[in-house]
Amino acid sequence: MFVKRVRRKPESAEASNRPQAVALGYDAAKDEAPRVLASGEGLVAERIIEIATAHGIPIREDAVLTAALATVDLDTTIPPQLYSVVAEVLAYVYRVKGHTRPPR
Repeated sequence: MFVKRVRRKPESAEASNRPQAVALGYDAAKDEAPRVLASGEGLVAERIIEIATAHGIPIREDAVLTAALATVDLDTTIPPQLYSVVAEVLAYVYRVKGHTRPPR
């Protein structure tokens, strides 16, 4: 299974200083779209990021996308409205990992 992480750190002074993270996974053999595997703020987000880093999983920072993905229930596929944005992030992750397409 291929997994990626997205992390958010608010930039404005009005926003919370707590990090937010969402982990996505996609198995082309059984998933119709990427699904949310983990999501959290604060210490939970830090742990998600720590696990991703320890396993060499690329992290992409995108506050807007992370906030949108954080509204999706765990183990649920992402909504169609986010397909194109997540596809761009997956393309980035595949490039970072040296893949030209999703691993099978």
